[in-house]
Amino acid sequence: MPILSNVKRALILRCGALGDLIYATSVIDALLQQYGKNIIIDFITTPSTAKLFEYDSRVNHVFPLKHKRIPIWLSPQKRNIIQHSKKNPYDVFISLESGKQFKSLIKAIHSTYKTGMGILKTPIDNNSLNRCESTKQYYEDIIDPHILSTSKPSLIGVEQSTLTKKFSLPSNAIVLAPSNSHNQKKGINYRAWPNEHWHSLIQTLSTKATVIIVGARGEDAFFDALKPYPQSNVIDLVGKLSIGELITTVQNAKALICTDSATGHIGAAVDTPTFVLMGPNDSITDSPYQSNTNAVYPISLGLPCSPCYKTDVMKKCRDNICMQYITPKMVLSSLQLAHIFKD
Repeated sequence: MPILSNVKRALILRCGALGDLIYATSVIDALLQQYGKNIIIDFITTPSTAKLFEYDSRVNHVFPLKHKRIPIWLSPQKRNIIQHSKKNPYDVFISLESGKQFKSLIKAIHSTYKTGMGILKTPIDNNSLNRCESTKQYYEDIIDPHILSTSKPSLIGVEQSTLTKKFSLPSNAIVLAPSNSHNQKKGINYRAWPNEHWHSLIQTLSTKATVIIVGARGEDAFFDALKPYPQSNVIDLVGKLSIGELITTVQNAKALICTDSATGHIGAAVDTPTFVLMGPNDSITDSPYQSNTNAVYPISLGLPCSPCYKTDVMKKCRDNICMQYITPKMVLSSLQLAHIFKD
């Protein structure tokens, strides 16, 4: 039996990074199963992450919220959200943001029932569970336990035929996403794998399969350090894909290899075997979500000093051995054990 009745409209607030929003897409699956395929689902996200839903017909509308800290009276975007909810009240509002900058907005939104971060008083386990599992705890009061346990992140990209016309990509390629959101920050990028390791891996993989290299616009300097690429079996799509195109490219790949980044979460959400090189981050809590339909392979050395992300241990680290000592051979062995290729 549904925990709530007559739920026809739902609004979800998630204004974090792209990976955080991908975790949150598990709520779409849960709401559709619990309240039926006709439920109207709206999201509040940042303008950049809103592109995740460009081709997703399950999401009715996305409200962009660029300046989160601006008070309501100075924020046309916040006032628009509130006015819309006043005119068309929601049956359920789910907050997946806990910052104080969201408190007034959460309070002002018109909804019959509100739940989630900043609303629930029940303690949530954020330390031992994958972040998708801990996210699901914030709306477990309105979802049947069995539905909650099986709900998972999922994404919809551009039509494959549209992508094929634009790039003529082969099927069963191996996608590599070497960069991450920290590669343009000053100092050590603790999530990065050494350039020479990427170069070696690309050289080897290109003898076994077509390799597609993906990355964001503005990352040319990072990828220049990985070149020259082999002359055959390597397709460079760095800076050429929209989020919707990236989703479909990864979805049609034989495997994805990446560092801890949003691309890894995309791979898991579209059920592509995903191999994630993880050093300072926790391979349980921060890994792409392992569901009953996908395969996620965190590649981690499990050193005594790991995980150390955002701790004094990481700040004092100058060798980054947790990433340095993961070798291309280890990655190739993981691919072989997963039967991505035979030798």
